[in-house]
Formats: sequence, C-alpha cells, structure tokens
Amino acid sequence: MSDQVNIAVDCMGGDDNASFVMPGLLLTLKKYPNIKFQLFGDEETIKSRISKYKAVENASQIIHCDTYVKMDEKPSIAIKNGRGKSSIWVAIESIKQGNADFMISAGNTGALMAMATLILKTISKIQRPAIAAIWPTINGETVVLDIGATIGFNKKQLIDFSILGASMAQIIFDVKQPTLSLLNIGEEEIKGLDEIKASHEILKSTEHFFRYKGFIEGNQIGRGFSDVVVTDGFTGNIALKTAEGTASQISKYFKDSINRSLMAKVGYFFAASAFKSLREKMNPSRLNGGVFLGLNGIVIKSHGKTDPVGFSSAVDLGIDMHKAALIDKIKSNIGVTEKEVNID
Repeated sequence: MSDQVNIAVDCMGGDDNASFVMPGLLLTLKKYPNIKFQLFGDEETIKSRISKYKAVENASQIIHCDTYVKMDEKPSIAIKNGRGKSSIWVAIESIKQGNADFMISAGNTGALMAMATLILKTISKIQRPAIAAIWPTINGETVVLDIGATIGFNKKQLIDFSILGASMAQIIFDVKQPTLSLLNIGEEEIKGLDEIKASHEILKSTEHFFRYKGFIEGNQIGRGFSDVVVTDGFTGNIALKTAEGTASQISKYFKDSINRSLMAKVGYFFAASAFKSLREKMNPSRLNGGVFLGLNGIVIKSHGKTDPVGFSSAVDLGIDMHKAALIDKIKSNIGVTEKEVNID
C-alpha cells in the first residue's frame, strides 16, 4: 500500500459555513505530510476559504461541483437534485473510481448515507450499512453501532453489525478477539424484543472471531463493559444524543459551581489540572467521526457542529481505517463468520 493517502473532502457540508474544514485539514496535514486532498464544492467558495492555508492549498486539488446538499434536505430530494453533481455525490464517486482512498463530510447524514449506499453498494452478505462511533468510557473507548443509519431491524442486521463493529474494534484497539454485547433493556435473557433475543441466541451459541458477553444496559456503555456495543440505529442515536447532552449538562454544572463563590474559584485554582483532564475526556471533538461500515469504501461522517480539532480527528480516523485495510478485514471476517453462523 502506498504511503500517500488521497482524501476526498466535501467542503460544503456542516454548520457555520463549514469554517472548521480548512484549519482542520491543516492540523491533519501537519501530522501526515504525505497526504493529498481533493476538495469538492463551489470552486470560488473553496478558493476564498483556502487562501489562508497555503500548506493545504499546495496539497489540494479543487473539483468544482454545481450544487451541494443542504443540512435539512430530505435524502430523496438530495438524490434527485444532486445526482452526479452535488459535492457529496461527486466526492463519493471518487472512491468508486479509485481516485480517493476515503471520503469525509460534515454534511447531511441521511443524504450522505443514501448516496454512499447507492454509489458504493454494501459489501456482499451485508444487508444494511451502519454508522459506528467511538464512545469514551471509564476504561478507555468502545465502538458503538448503529448510531443512526437504520430505523427498524432484524436479527440478520444485528449479526451483521456485530461483524462490522468487531472488525473495526480489531483495528482501533489492536485486539485479536474484541468483546461484544447487545444493547437491551435488561441483562436477563427473557427481556427485550424478539429480534434482539433471537440475535442473542445466535451469538451465544456460536464461535466467532469476537467474544460475545451477552446483553448490556445503557448505563453500562460508559463503564467500558465491552469493546463493541451493538444496537439498532434508532436506539443508538437516542443513546448518543443523550450522552452528549449529559456531558454538556455536567459541564454547565461545573461552570455554575465554580462561579458561585470565591472559595469555589480558589478550589478550582488548586484543582485546575484535574478539571482540565476531565474536560479533555468529555470533549466531543476528541472522538469526532462516525464510520459508515458495510460499504465497499470508507466514508467518514464528521459532526456538523464540530471545530477544527474535531474535524481533524475525523480525518485522522479515516486515515487509520484506510491504512489498516478496514474493508479487506471486514470481508475476511464475513467469510469466517459465514462458516459458523446459520441465520434462517
């Protein structure tokens, strides 16, 4: 594999006019000098934004696109209006054509997933793609999926997500046999929807390249109980947004408490390093980036409200996935699992 990594960037997606894209790319370029960017979007807009970042400009090729997908646009409308010409569509096509190693966007999640699935298709035997996130925990980090690609599910999809998530965990955590759990409303085997219980029976009765630990409740995700937590997109997205909101709530409590009295401010002065460490652990920018798993290509979704550090973190994640040959690992693990699992 060549040391050079070619990255397709949708420059039009994200809130606040995607002002974090160029400084974010600069941060990544400083860490990985042997990378090249293909910047998709309105040429004049990109040129006006990149002019302050000469290093990024020198490492980039601008590809003009006639239109872009709005953040609140329905996926069906985005496909109808942007097929073959929007910045997201053309950037994804660059992967299929072999011109880019992966693609990143902070734009419309639904449109990005719909277009990526149409263009790249799912890997053979995978029913639906999933979005995987890296979740900070007490013991380190956990891969959680699906966090928003699917609404509704069956046992085949949960088994697929297990293969996808465990494959990613092998790369991220450098473990041969990751641990994995299914998110449920209780740890007891009698609890949960029929499809979840059916998936549980398949996973516990079969040998895998991962180690299945059973059901996990929502309050155990943050404890780092397993390397991988599998759920459906509806539940996973609610869990993710709840965790983000709780982190913001705790941060607000700290700020209010510190400003409440002089003694609190003095106490904060002496405990500043501890509070800084806590703030870093809870910083969503540190682990920004959702990986679209199950497609014939690597697509990374950045949070639309991120900052340069967060966007750079998401790009770095894509580089890691590419260098570790994520797609090949998934295909290999599918082959291993197929021999062991029979889903009728």
